[in-house]
Amino acid sequence: MGITNSNKVINMDRIDCDGSLRVTLALTAAPDIVTNPTDIALVLDRSGSMTGTPLANMKTGAKTFIDIISQSTGGQPTGEIGSGSHIGIVSFSSTATQDTQMITSVDTLKNAVDGLTAGGSTNHADAFTKAVALFDPSSSNAKVIVMFTDGNTTAGAPPAPVAAAARAQGVIIYCIGLVGSDGVDVSALDDWASDPSATHVAVTPDAADLEELFAELAANISKTGATNIVIDEVVTSDFVITSIMNPATGSASMLNSTSLRWTIPQLGVSAPESATLDFFVRHVGANPGTKLVNESITYTDSEGNMVDFPAPTVSVECDVVVNPEECPAPVDLSISGCSDSVVVDMGDVSLESLGRIIQMDVTIKNVCPGKRVALAAILTEVDENGTEYQRGTKTMTIPAHNFPSCRDVLVKCIKFVVPEDLDVSGGNAQALCNSRSFKTRFIVHNIDSDFRCCESVITL
Repeated sequence: MGITNSNKVINMDRIDCDGSLRVTLALTAAPDIVTNPTDIALVLDRSGSMTGTPLANMKTGAKTFIDIISQSTGGQPTGEIGSGSHIGIVSFSSTATQDTQMITSVDTLKNAVDGLTAGGSTNHADAFTKAVALFDPSSSNAKVIVMFTDGNTTAGAPPAPVAAAARAQGVIIYCIGLVGSDGVDVSALDDWASDPSATHVAVTPDAADLEELFAELAANISKTGATNIVIDEVVTSDFVITSIMNPATGSASMLNSTSLRWTIPQLGVSAPESATLDFFVRHVGANPGTKLVNESITYTDSEGNMVDFPAPTVSVECDVVVNPEECPAPVDLSISGCSDSVVVDMGDVSLESLGRIIQMDVTIKNVCPGKRVALAAILTEVDENGTEYQRGTKTMTIPAHNFPSCRDVLVKCIKFVVPEDLDVSGGNAQALCNSRSFKTRFIVHNIDSDFRCCESVITL
């Protein structure tokens, strides 16, 4: 699989009713060779026709191939081939030689390639035989032969039966052909290679193309992680997306208040790679409880990887709300029939005072369960000299709540009536709309307490 890990986490397990939290989406992708280790026999033609530029270009291509496999398996160009994969070098002319065994050292492999010299005939059968012999029959690694040649068979047994026997043992064979001085039989390469030939055989008349052909073949063998990734995230109706952080990989955009899209052109193509996206959501639902954050999340890429993300939940706890003063009782009114107008006597309503009504809300922080709270509100009016005048004091008992943890308690609609005839603003005494200044003080304390003096006597 190209995608080796997918995750979705939130940064807290509980929030208040209108609280926010951060959501993190994470992906890790890697070339398929990381999770499916492969042993590769790199078989290189050093016959006499390779003398000069062809040999030099082949060496460059072979070393590029080694670098790409090293990077794809999590190693470095000058380090080790990783993730359990190996490369072995076989070279051939009149006979074949195992220049290395199946190893991981990049330097040793490159030194073996650099040490090749051209001369002699072309013995493909012995090259296939020596390549197959490099593989450990007890290993579960995939087995691959990469055969490079620039000419037809001029020595040894017919190579086709040897190649067929290798394929029968599960070995995958790729062929790179360079049209050299004595030509190359493309049909023979098609016969040796695994099917289909379109992806397992490459031929060029130009030695300058060899590095590119070796690079393309290395990418084909390692199998890219994931390309053209599209992730669509939709949060539940209890939440809205408030912001999206710019991801280091790819780009993300908000489609509407509850959905976003994250696109990544490629991930884990040449080496293991991770990407993350952070975005913030706010709870807008009316009810508390355990809430799913995302309604749905879909993933697609060009490789057809199947990806599942976790579905995290958060505990939403809404503040306790207390209304210490009841609103006036409503008077019922009903209209029936098709009358154009209705006249109803609703009775009398008394004006409490010629003044203004100040209505205040206050939140008492961190009220623990089972504890009643005494709340006092003190209102003063301030004249132009800063002198305060008492305008009212209210005390009330806030009932205990039964939430499992300490909570904030919102006390709503604490009302004071301030008559106009007590106006100390210093303006026109006859005016009803002078600007007036007030101060409010709140005193709050638990009523229920386990405290008692040492000498106290408790009577039951």
